[in-house]
Amino acid sequence: MTIDAQAVEAAASRLAGVVTRTPLQLNERLSAATGAYVWLKREDLQPVRSYKIRGAYNLMAQLSAEERAAGVICASAGNHGQGVAFACATLGIQGRIFVPATTPRQKRDRIRALGEGMIELVVVGDSYDEAAAAAATEAAASGAVVVPAFDHPDTIAGQGTVAAEIVDQFGYAPDVIVVPVGGGGMLSGCLTWLAERHPETVVIGAEPAEAASMAAALAAGHPVQLADMDTFVDGAAVRQVGRLTHSIVAAHSPQLYAVPTGRICTEMLALYQTEGIVSEPAGALAAAALGLYQPPPEATVVAIISGGNNDISRYSEIIERSLVYEGRKHYFLVNFPQEPGALRRFLDEVLGPDDDITHFEYVKRSNREVGPALVGIELGDPSTLGDFIVRLDASPITFEIVSSDSPFYRFLV
Repeated sequence: MTIDAQAVEAAASRLAGVVTRTPLQLNERLSAATGAYVWLKREDLQPVRSYKIRGAYNLMAQLSAEERAAGVICASAGNHGQGVAFACATLGIQGRIFVPATTPRQKRDRIRALGEGMIELVVVGDSYDEAAAAAATEAAASGAVVVPAFDHPDTIAGQGTVAAEIVDQFGYAPDVIVVPVGGGGMLSGCLTWLAERHPETVVIGAEPAEAASMAAALAAGHPVQLADMDTFVDGAAVRQVGRLTHSIVAAHSPQLYAVPTGRICTEMLALYQTEGIVSEPAGALAAAALGLYQPPPEATVVAIISGGNNDISRYSEIIERSLVYEGRKHYFLVNFPQEPGALRRFLDEVLGPDDDITHFEYVKRSNREVGPALVGIELGDPSTLGDFIVRLDASPITFEIVSSDSPFYRFLV
């Protein structure tokens, strides 16, 4: 089971008139930051607000009459499920879509709406991999056709049409394409097509640092399960990549970058505040990798904005993670003397003029000399943290920094 550039081009013909030819937009902010000409490929503007429609439709459009009658099953963290739901409604195929409980409600609602009564949504497990196992069991029992999210030649060929479309829009191949990586479907498809048609183009893969399953597979020489994984970047949080995607990626050896979650959150906020783009965490992966990866001066670089299915209720956590990553947000356990004016002295003598208290929990105990408080501080300038600590040390207040690797810290952020 493998694919070639011709399979990607056949998929592009099959998808014509079904998927949106999404725009390429020159991004002044990222261009100025990198010294390159950075373009955004807006796959968040697809009917399902992600590129996943390409692979799902390409596979399902080729099913036989018997396979269509048997129906389809898939597992998804949200975006692939929306692509399958859209294809089910468009092609008139019944489907069952298994998603983990961590899938945002916004994505679940969109799956149901896009399916137009042709799909059943099943919520099971706490990760994509658990949902995938349940979907495989159901498919074996029912005879329905499994539509893989990434590890199938037709899915990979469909995802690879993004690269072919970029080159067609430019009229030439860009110097660099930065691709978000979860299970490796789009990375495999883009690598395959570009290697045959435009081998001079550099392909960069961007993985969530807390779910870097492709890097782990390449290091081991075969797909491996991550022991620990953060599912915050839910659209790319895959515990184990596919055998086919791994073999394709390994054959081409692209550069992979592990992008910290906080950096992704910072880029999400920049996309929203500067460009007015609503991106989900996985959707901002490629753009967030710029800076970790430094492109050549004045190179033409395309970063794929792969998805825009973000739940607005997540923005408070996105802001929090961004502030922590930038070094602006810090937490302290502070022992205040149990006497009048202790908090006032902290505000006057320790807190800087541009600093702010964003979190404060304190319970007065009248039988103690000191009272502990949990204090969250947002610094006006991250570089002033040292000065803040010096002022704390000079005060009569004792304190403890809440370490980012403690379970307590994870409760806060």
